[in-house]
Amino acid sequence: MEDDVLIQISNRIKDRRREKNITVQELASRAKVSKGLISQIENSRTIPSLIVLIDIIKALEIDLNAFFKDINHDGNKLPLIIRRKADYHHFEKEHAEGFHYQRIFTQSIKKSTVDIVILELEPNAHRPQVQTEAFEYKYILSGEVQYQFDEETHTLNQGDSMLFDGRIPHTPQNNGKEKAIMLVIYFFEDQN
Repeated sequence: MEDDVLIQISNRIKDRRREKNITVQELASRAKVSKGLISQIENSRTIPSLIVLIDIIKALEIDLNAFFKDINHDGNKLPLIIRRKADYHHFEKEHAEGFHYQRIFTQSIKKSTVDIVILELEPNAHRPQVQTEAFEYKYILSGEVQYQFDEETHTLNQGDSMLFDGRIPHTPQNNGKEKAIMLVIYFFEDQN
């Protein structure tokens, strides 16, 4: 399995456990594994065997097909992924105080060149829709940005983020009265 699929599975286990108000210890007991193993799986630090993964999913009382629905692997990527600030996953990377990690996006996008940019949009900034030969990641640092994709429109606020295939015609617009600022990361695929 690829890292992004593993992280999707790990996050899904953690999300479902929390939705059902089950503690790590309760889930471990139900699945007949150690509390430490559940913690390592939820934090993407270990890969469970298929049998253990199935036991954990059953312990969460979730249908296997429902659990794996919408888990994306290379050829099945969605053309646009939006994450709201409230949906970011908090996690611990090591034993430390004062370190607050939030996983915003984890997505495998082949071998690529990365270009990182800060984009400032003046109020009422506009341009025609464009296409880029890259996957584009946008993180809204301040303001409100409306993104147009063909006929579809999405509004992003401070802290929201989005990943999409730049070959889809698109353009941002700042409809606010203040400057909008966003972090932009372009992932250009290696053509070799």
